Amino acid sequence: MAAEKGSAFLLKVGDGGNPVSYRTVAGLRTTQLSVNGEAVAITSKDSGGWRELLSGAGVRSVSVAAAGVFTGSAAETRVKASALAGTLDDYRLTFESGETMTGRFLVTRLDYAGDYNGERSYTIALESSGPVVSA
Repeated sequence: MAAEKGSAFLLKVGDGGNPVSYRTVAGLRTTQLSVNGEAVAITSKDSGGWRELLSGAGVRSVSVAAAGVFTGSAAETRVKASALAGTLDDYRLTFESGETMTGRFLVTRLDYAGDYNGERSYTIALESSGPVVSA
C-alpha cells in the first residue's frame, strides 16, 4: 500500500437529499479516524490461563475528530445545525486512494476558538450510529 497525503483525507457531510450528495467540510487542517470494537470475553477454566474473545460480538463504532479554520461554508453551517439540533446526519470520509467510509454520525462536540490577532478555528467530534460502510 502506497503512502497517502493527509491533505487528501477529507470529511464530507451530506446535504439531506435523496440520493445524498456530499460536500467537503471546508477549512480542515487535521482529520482523525478511530475504529472501535468492544471485546466480549469468553474466558473459562478451559482457556488454559489465556483470555479468549468472541469473534464478531460486542459493539463496533467509528469516531471522527477534526480541526480547522472557520470559512463559513455551507458544509460547516450544516454541521453546526446538526450539532445544535442533536440530530444524526450522513457523513463520508474519503482517502487519496479513492477508498471511502460512509455512515450516519452524531456531532458530539463542536468547539470554536479565536485569538484577537488570529483566525477563528473549530474542532468537531463525531460518533457513528449504525453501520459504517467501507468501499
